[in-house]
Amino acid sequence: MKCQYCSCVDSKVIDSRPTDDGNSIRRRRECMNCGRRFTTYEKIELTPLFVVKRDGRREAFDAMKIKAGILHACDKLPVSMQQIDEIVARVERQSYATMDGEVQAEKIGDMVMEELKKLNDVAYVRFASVYRKFTDLNTFMDELQKLVDENKM
Repeated sequence: MKCQYCSCVDSKVIDSRPTDDGNSIRRRRECMNCGRRFTTYEKIELTPLFVVKRDGRREAFDAMKIKAGILHACDKLPVSMQQIDEIVARVERQSYATMDGEVQAEKIGDMVMEELKKLNDVAYVRFASVYRKFTDLNTFMDELQKLVDENKM
């Protein structure tokens, strides 16, 4: 691993431990040339995953797009970044778990909606209004009524 201070490629691992989420290993290193310490992370290289869009196009899976949509839905709501990151991580894990190398965009949207429904009703409705492309007030009201009915149970 190249030292970020002097660019020397010789370093030794001083400490190694899993990260909180268990998906990577944090390594504390010391440069053999300058003696300065730095941190690196080792993560499993995932096989490429493609998202199949509604129009049939395929694009590389991008967790940041999911996060951006959730952030937009949670704007000015009492939802922490940690909660958002946890949702993104769960959706990403479920998407890769399909083992197909492809996942439908609709399936990703449904997973996000289920997560938001458990987290915050307003965020759920905001996300659903964009994701489901409500075209009129009646379809929007139908979705709200479903949410109200589910909360009564």
